[in-house]
Amino acid sequence: MEALKDKGSNELPSKRFSRRIEDFVCEVCGTHVKGNGYTDHCPNCLSSKHVDINPGDRKSDCGGIMVPVRTEYAKHEFFIYYRCTKCGAEKRVKAAKDDNKELLMELLPR
Repeated sequence: MEALKDKGSNELPSKRFSRRIEDFVCEVCGTHVKGNGYTDHCPNCLSSKHVDINPGDRKSDCGGIMVPVRTEYAKHEFFIYYRCTKCGAEKRVKAAKDDNKELLMELLPR
């Protein structure tokens, strides 16, 4: 799969990862989320926030809401595809075990 470019930056995402343990309140649905260092989205509504260029680096100055636009199921795991509502950047992340299974299924292409 081709790397998805962050439209708010001239850099392509890489495999570099900075683990950050951060709790947050989802700006979309209000769920209180306990971070584990790999948490990058709300397990309830699956929304995220555009704060990274590379996972965990907090180098994106966009700050827009990343909405889940579709999911994919491959090799026994879900992946979530996002689009930023502010700058249009697109990213793909692995779903977490505690993510809303009904919503993951609803977002599968038909």
